[in-house]
Amino acid sequence: MNEMYEQEQRQYAYGGVETLNNYVSKTFGWMFGGLALTAAVAFLGYASGLTWNLLLSGGTMFLLLITIAELGVVMYLSARIHAMQVGTARALFFAYSALNGLVFSMYFFLFELSSMALAFVAAAAYFGLMAVYGHFTKRDLTSWGRMLSMGLIALLVVGMFSMLFGFGFSGVLYSALGIALFLGLTAYDTQKLKDYYFAFGGNSEMAAKASIFGALNLYLDFINIFLFVLRLVGRSRD
Repeated sequence: MNEMYEQEQRQYAYGGVETLNNYVSKTFGWMFGGLALTAAVAFLGYASGLTWNLLLSGGTMFLLLITIAELGVVMYLSARIHAMQVGTARALFFAYSALNGLVFSMYFFLFELSSMALAFVAAAAYFGLMAVYGHFTKRDLTSWGRMLSMGLIALLVVGMFSMLFGFGFSGVLYSALGIALFLGLTAYDTQKLKDYYFAFGGNSEMAAKASIFGALNLYLDFINIFLFVLRLVGRSRD
């Protein structure tokens, strides 16, 4: 299969105009656009005092509503990606990025800026290395999917218990496992972009929607790597 990838990468042009490298680059462009929007909303929410006011007025209900809205957007986008218009898929992706920005603006109140900057640089380096591996490796990573899915479910279950009982030192191990899991997902999701490209090469609309879906997966991978790194290196504000 990887020999096919190499051959197609040299001579196949999706839709007659877009190469595999262009398709992958465009998908990462959407992902970076979502991250930029999240960062902008997070900073503006913090600097303007909007997030603080929302927390004071809404408290736990504000966090709950944001969480429900985020889950709703991701679930709807994942379930209806084949049926919706390309513009709708993009709008939902950026809507999720903006909502996530509101959540991330709260981290400015919890952690020192230097810790957040360090976590971002580390997450970007880890993510970049695994994305490069996922794109250029000759190994078929399809078999990783089941294992990573099971690991993600286990991580979510353990995370729910941690909210109830706390972790202590074991929280370090939990964060390390979380980083490892999402590094694996980064490589896996990057290689999946090739599958989308070849599967929808004759359907430009589906290829565009698959690109947005791929960007969402990569966005989530990066965000989670950042959060787990922040758990390890973050210094809380006094």
